[in-house]
Amino acid sequence: MRTVSDLLHDYQHVISELELVTGSSGVFDVEVDDRLLFSKRAAGRHAEPGEVLRLFREQIVPGVPVYER
Repeated sequence: MRTVSDLLHDYQHVISELELVTGSSGVFDVEVDDRLLFSKRAAGRHAEPGEVLRLFREQIVPGVPVYER
């Protein structure tokens, strides 16, 4: 849940929809606009703290500033 919280906190101004889908067998995939951003299965490990946020920042919204409160 930390990943969701981080994404919504920093990029709520560019995220129009976020969907959490429960799975089985410890699946953890993060997709953005049908693009796989992180896969636990492919990586062979859990995401490191902040890794998904970093990947989102670099690959999906490069140059977009974080939301200022």
